[in-house]
Amino acid sequence: MTEARPDLVIYGSPISPFVRKVAGLCIAKDVAYEVEAVNVFDPPAWFRDISPMKRIPVLRDRSVAEEGVAGTIPDSSAICAYIEKKHPAPALYPQEPMAYAEALFIEEFADTSLAMAGGLGIFRPIFFAISKGEAPGLEKARDAWANQLPLLFDILEQRLDGRAFFAGDALSIADITVACVLMQISLVAETPLDRWPGLAAHFAAMQALPAIAQPYAVAEKIVRKALPTPFDLT
Repeated sequence: MTEARPDLVIYGSPISPFVRKVAGLCIAKDVAYEVEAVNVFDPPAWFRDISPMKRIPVLRDRSVAEEGVAGTIPDSSAICAYIEKKHPAPALYPQEPMAYAEALFIEEFADTSLAMAGGLGIFRPIFFAISKGEAPGLEKARDAWANQLPLLFDILEQRLDGRAFFAGDALSIADITVACVLMQISLVAETPLDRWPGLAAHFAAMQALPAIAQPYAVAEKIVRKALPTPFDLT
């Protein structure tokens, strides 16, 4: 007997923190999904049709439509909000208004400021260069670690304020997003957070969760083929 395909298909790459963010949300909700690989740098024509910003991930809900634009959602934040509506339990967006707003802010902060500094500043200069057989851009990566990320870590430490979670008293989209983006750095570089004890404790707790660990393990297996050991940027 052929096993039924899941309704949800995530188009993208396991290396993307935004793909892992969506996968993590699905795992935390026990929602079946599959990842279909798409090379965002040379995407097929059909992907260009469903990704107006030419970015990953894009979600397809096969229960809505099997092909075409119908049933697809671009952008990880829109995707996660959709999955929350379709599969509301367990809730990963707080009910209390201020906590809900905080979760959305932290998600956006991680997706933009943190992802820019960690992804463009560290991951890409190292992994993209190595993938092309070039020397890793360690100078740029070390500059990002020393001069861009500390301010962002200060903000996260302050917003966390010693709590176990960023928004409310339970795991939320905020926690998943921060962990996935921080772990993008961990794919290529050591991430000592001793100066930010609250963030360090949060990061350690998140790494132990299947929602974070399982998608990361897939990405790490791919990256380790080109980079056996993460760099020390300190």
